[in-house]
Amino acid sequence: MARFRMYPTAVQQAVLLEHCAHARYVWNLALEQWSMWTRGRRPAPGYLEQARQLTEARATFSWLRAGSQTAQQQALRDFDQAVRNFRAGTHGRPTWRRAGRHEGFRIVGAQALRVLTHNRKWGAVNVPKVGWVRIRLSRAVPEAKSYRVTRDAAGRWHLAFAVVPRPIQAPDNGKIVGVDRGVIVSAALSTGELLSCSGPSDAERGRLKHLQRRLLRCRRGSGRRLRVKAAMAKLYARLADRRRDWVEKTTTDLARRFDLIRVEDLRIPAMVRRPRPKPDPERPGQFLPNRRRAKAGLNRGIMANCWGVLVRRLDDKAPGRIERVNPAFTSQACSACGHCAPENRESQAVFRCAACGRRAHADVNAAANIAAGRAVSARREMPVPVSPKREPQLATSA
Repeated sequence: MARFRMYPTAVQQAVLLEHCAHARYVWNLALEQWSMWTRGRRPAPGYLEQARQLTEARATFSWLRAGSQTAQQQALRDFDQAVRNFRAGTHGRPTWRRAGRHEGFRIVGAQALRVLTHNRKWGAVNVPKVGWVRIRLSRAVPEAKSYRVTRDAAGRWHLAFAVVPRPIQAPDNGKIVGVDRGVIVSAALSTGELLSCSGPSDAERGRLKHLQRRLLRCRRGSGRRLRVKAAMAKLYARLADRRRDWVEKTTTDLARRFDLIRVEDLRIPAMVRRPRPKPDPERPGQFLPNRRRAKAGLNRGIMANCWGVLVRRLDDKAPGRIERVNPAFTSQACSACGHCAPENRESQAVFRCAACGRRAHADVNAAANIAAGRAVSARREMPVPVSPKREPQLATSA
C-alpha cells in the first residue's frame, strides 16, 4: 500500500471530516442491523438491500445527501467484505467505529484516478465534493482503482492507494540468516549484528511524563484536556513513525541480503496476554500477587520492538523465503557443540556453554540456532535433563 501525506486547507479538512462521519455512520448502522440477527429470525439485509436503504435515507436527510455517495456506498461494501472475512475465519468480528479513532473513507472507480503531479515533490488528488488536495510525493504515484483517506490521532491526513507492492528479488547468493527477537535487543542476527528499534529519548520521556501529569489535573470535557491529549497524540505519532521506519529499513535490508530468512514461530497474542488473577483461598474476595505490573512492562517491551510487524513485513517483501522455526531451547543450546542446559544462559546477554566453554552474546547464539534450524529437533537431538519428580518409572514385571 503506497501512502502519501495530505495537506488540506482548513475548509477542506472540515469537508473531509464530514465524509469520515458519514462513512462511520453508515458502517455503524450496517453493523447494528447485522448484530440484531438471532436464530429463528430473517437474515440481516445484505449489501444490495442496504444500498437501497441508503438511497432512501439520502433522499430524506439533507445532511447525508450533502456527503459523497461514493464514500457512503463504499462503507457498505467494506462492511459486507468484513462480514465475509469473519464468516470465513480469516478476520475477527466487525466492531463499532468511533469518532476520533476511526476517521477515514474510501473512494473507488474512476474518481480514484484523478491525481495530478505538479513537480517532483508536490501533487494533488481530486477528492469528491472536496476539490484538489495537495499531497507530498515521497514516491511515484501508482495506478490504483481505489484509495483511502485517513486522519490519525495527531491530526495528520494520509492518502493510501490500494496496490500490492512488488516483492524484493532474492540475491541468489545462498546465504541463510536467523533472526532472534528480544526486548533489550530488538533483532539479533546470526551474523553477529545487533539491531535495536529506536525508542523515545530522555527529553521525550520527560515531555510525556509532564503531559500525563497535566492530563490528570484537567477536567473532563475541557478545552485544556483536548489540547493536552493532542500534544500526547503528536508525541506518540512521532514514536510510531520512528518504529515503522526502522521496520521498513530493516526488512528491506534483510530481503536484499539473504536468500532464506528464519525466524522464531512465536504466538505473540498469547505472549502479551495479561496474567490471570489468583484468588486467595484463605481470604475470600482477595487476590494473591500475580506479577501483573512486571508482565505489563514485558508486554510494552514486546509491542515497542515490533515483533509481529517485523515478520509480517518480511512475508510481504520476501514471500516464500521466510521459514518459522520452533523456538524451543534456542536460548539454552550451544550453537557450536549442541549442548543444551539452562545453566548455559548466564544472564540476559551472556551465553557460556558448560560443555565446551564457548562464550558469545546470548541473542546472537540463539539466532545461530535459528539459522541452523536446530530448534525443530531440539527435543530429540538436545535433550533437556528431566526433573526427578517427572522421571518416568520403569514398569516392573510381576
